[in-house]
Amino acid sequence: MSRFRRCRQPGCHAMVQFPNHYCTKHFEHEAEYLANRQRWARAHSKQYQRKYNNVTRYRNNTKSKQYQFYKTRTWSVLRQQVLDRDHYVCQYCGQPNSRTVDHVVPIEYDEQRMASIDNLATICRQCHRMKTQWEQAYYGTGQGNHRKEVPELHDVKEIARQMKNDGRFRNGLKDF
Repeated sequence: MSRFRRCRQPGCHAMVQFPNHYCTKHFEHEAEYLANRQRWARAHSKQYQRKYNNVTRYRNNTKSKQYQFYKTRTWSVLRQQVLDRDHYVCQYCGQPNSRTVDHVVPIEYDEQRMASIDNLATICRQCHRMKTQWEQAYYGTGQGNHRKEVPELHDVKEIARQMKNDGRFRNGLKDF
């Protein structure tokens, strides 16, 4: 089925089939528009990439070391072992075909368990997002937070229960 959008010419309400941006009446503007988009993308791509790598992702030596771990062969082997062990099923909500592997106790909290298979679990994207928010509240991890001295939770079901009982995550997790 074809997708359509409005012509980008101000005041024109004609519908245009993707991937075009202008109707036949205003098609002479199409090449100029595409050239401007490409010029802008070339000029800004390095700026955004630099900001992501240097400011967000590698904001200090500790974070840089943590993210370098994810590029090693050790991580890729561990990740595949965990996915095989868990049969690609999210250990938090039970969703099949989950391909993300997460540290049960975050690396920021206990760096010694970074390469421990016992500290890894398969998790779906939605649960991973909610767990990251939960970790920031519980452990105090994440940018701008201060680490809290709380007991480490190693049981996935207990973490899922606490995430479910927390008011922010009630609608996200299924019942066990």
